[in-house]
Amino acid sequence: MSRDVVFRYAQIDDLDDIVKMLADDKLGQKRERYAQPLPISYVNAFQAISIDPNNELIVACFEEKVIGVAQLTFTPHLTHLGGWRATIEGVRTASSHRDKGIGTKLIQHAIQISKERGCHLVQLTTDKQREAALHFYQNLGFEATHEGLKLKIDSNS
Repeated sequence: MSRDVVFRYAQIDDLDDIVKMLADDKLGQKRERYAQPLPISYVNAFQAISIDPNNELIVACFEEKVIGVAQLTFTPHLTHLGGWRATIEGVRTASSHRDKGIGTKLIQHAIQISKERGCHLVQLTTDKQREAALHFYQNLGFEATHEGLKLKIDSNS
């Protein structure tokens, strides 16, 4: 099946399927809101990603149905001789299509795009509660070389 998967840039019509995938797990249910109509914040974020030349939202499709998603962000850095790096975020495969090689192909596709963009490094994070995801990324060659930290900012204060 993974041979029949097609990758393309996401379109606004894909947003419903993307948000549904993001919300379709224990952690996603806590931080995403899949409702009809979708919250306008998703539409605004999609539009910002779409017009930013350093962001790409990639979807995996099988028989024209969106079954996977990943966001790529390209960032120039002064470190590493002023090199560019890619950050992969928001990776999901539809629950109905997991364990079929789709995620592997999606990440490999993201890495290939990063190479074509001249990046010297591809990085990502995964929630510590997602042990299976950690093993998945390690099996693809990613190494936990750094300790990542995050600070949630309350936009109401």
